[in-house]
Amino acid sequence: QVQLVGSGGGLVQTGGSLRLSCAASGVTFSYYNMGWFRQAPGKERDFVAGISWSGGSTYYADSVKGRFTISRDNAKNTMYLQMNSLTPEDTAVYYCAAWNRVYSRNAYDRNAYDYWGQGTQVTVSS
Repeated sequence: QVQLVGSGGGLVQTGGSLRLSCAASGVTFSYYNMGWFRQAPGKERDFVAGISWSGGSTYYADSVKGRFTISRDNAKNTMYLQMNSLTPEDTAVYYCAAWNRVYSRNAYDRNAYDYWGQGTQVTVSS
């Protein structure tokens, strides 16, 4: 069973940076494609970024391209999201998620992901 624990959220001013981490346990991390989603109050959970099991492919929502960078370290069973140039519109709970690479799915679709972390709050003040 995959267990995902997200961390690194917090309060930051507009223009600031944060790095989120997602630590996986209970599985062979390199078997899983990973992603980050976010959910603002009253809104749906939206795709932010995704990364293939090897790290060779990455995907981004248009709203974060050029500002956010997703990465992973399979030796440490950890995925990261470096967030720069943050704005109040980035305020949300951020969730990490995973699905087994044996399945061919759409990385942008939240229904592709079988396992979810507990979420970490990111608040950007104006």
